[in-house]
Amino acid sequence: MSTHRNPHADSRLAHFVERRILELSGVKTQKEIAREAGFTNANMLSMIKSGDTKLALDRVPDLAKALDCDPKALFMMALEQAGLETTKKAVEDIFGTLVSANEVAWLEEIRAASGGGDPRLTARARAAIRSIF
Repeated sequence: MSTHRNPHADSRLAHFVERRILELSGVKTQKEIAREAGFTNANMLSMIKSGDTKLALDRVPDLAKALDCDPKALFMMALEQAGLETTKKAVEDIFGTLVSANEVAWLEEIRAASGGGDPRLTARARAAIRSIF
């Protein structure tokens, strides 16, 4: 008997989708998420979570909306999962570090707290940020 290992089971995207569906379980079902994402086959999310299939890049915006997550981060995970490392590098080279909406909110708060200054990330500031998490 051969053990079939799903080719994308260990991808960040598979783990992320699985975790995000679990986090949303009190709000909506996996079937509702699949419908919102435009998947005609409700099992598609199970296949993505298990790593049996990869997420098509053109499905990223709708799935991100259904999962209530940042589409940029999901897109970069989809590029990794697809094995498109050179494409991922090109995107990073052209656009720089992609920043999620949540990260933008953090940056805006830092700017507001510093009075619009450009504070250095000191060891003390780093420790304070890390203590939050």
